[in-house]
Amino acid sequence: MSENKLVKGIIYGAIVGGTLTLLDRKTRDSVVNKTRYVRNEIRYYSNNRAELKNTVDSQITKWTSVYNQFAADATYLSQKVGEVKEMTPQVKTLITDTKDAFTQSKDEYKSIVVPDPEPTSIFEEKK
Repeated sequence: MSENKLVKGIIYGAIVGGTLTLLDRKTRDSVVNKTRYVRNEIRYYSNNRAELKNTVDSQITKWTSVYNQFAADATYLSQKVGEVKEMTPQVKTLITDTKDAFTQSKDEYKSIVVPDPEPTSIFEEKK
């Protein structure tokens, strides 16, 4: 029983809300113009059914193409994400190995770059 009241309340609310919005002149003019446009479209396509069929077919073809492109892009992205997931452990291992190599050779580079201490006097012997 309350379901009927809900539906009736929604319908009455829509009617009252629609009526109140039509108090605005711009809204009223817009509704009248849109209604005329839709009426003229219905008349035109009722007389030219072949064109309506062609228009609908072209829209279906267009949206099918958009869907197919989107599906292909989604598949491509999914494959790339899978590749990145597979590469992540390899890249991590490569970075760790590179870090270890630099750490190990750090001491070797220091010994090459750091010169022996020079004597402070010309009379001191070099070691």
